[in-house]
Amino acid sequence: MEVRGIRNNNPGNLNYVGQAGAHLEKGVHPRFAVFATPEAGLMALRGQLLRYNQRDGIDTVKGIISKWAPPTENDTASYIEGVSHALGVTPDQKLGPFTPQLMAGLMRAIILMENGKNPYGQLVDKVAGVQEAAA
Repeated sequence: MEVRGIRNNNPGNLNYVGQAGAHLEKGVHPRFAVFATPEAGLMALRGQLLRYNQRDGIDTVKGIISKWAPPTENDTASYIEGVSHALGVTPDQKLGPFTPQLMAGLMRAIILMENGKNPYGQLVDKVAGVQEAAA
């Protein structure tokens, strides 16, 4: 059986909070959102990262991941280390504007940490806006 994030078209393993087009997963302890398509789940991941940055002013890997994967339910320190390494930054380094390239890197790193793999390839770049930015 596929891992939850991939199975639910929710590569960021977002909790269900009534997101448009999503529904609550079924099971004994339902918690996570299920999206209709991988692209919809990737859009939700992107949207949450933008909210952290634009609404909450969070602009470091440590800040993002501490909120994304709190230590009450995750090995947050290892998660921060993995994402920082993937982006080539220190945990407390200000990331600057969330460019499409930065967004794609964040998304890829989170997908890998959440699911152990990233089967989405260039779909991540498309959702992050990398192809549009290059045009």
